[in-house]
Amino acid sequence: MAINKNHEFEELEGVKCCIVERSVSSERAAFLKALLEGNGYTVIVSGVVPKAAPAPAVAEGEPAPPPPPPPAPTQFTVGVTDMTFNSVNAVFGRLLRTPEGQVVTLAYWQQKESRASDEVPYFEQAAE
Repeated sequence: MAINKNHEFEELEGVKCCIVERSVSSERAAFLKALLEGNGYTVIVSGVVPKAAPAPAVAEGEPAPPPPPPPAPTQFTVGVTDMTFNSVNAVFGRLLRTPEGQVVTLAYWQQKESRASDEVPYFEQAAE
């Protein structure tokens, strides 16, 4: 059971995982998977299958048409097998690195910037 919304657990594809993000696109899932695997985490991405529409009514005596195949997932859930992982703590605690070795910033995590900046935290800046 999660202590709060920032630290949820769920079983993805038969493996107990700490949830990183839910209902993300395939591009976002690929970005998170590459970033987290580069930091040494085992990542599991599970597709969320949308609910199928109800079957059309069939007249009596007619054979029912075969059900359509389930649609491909468009939303994904990303999780890591490390149960101590918390994405908020990892980003703000400056624990994650980009493939280039820079610290992952919030803007990089949210994919607002294509590369992480080497900003110095406010508490380490020299007083002016």
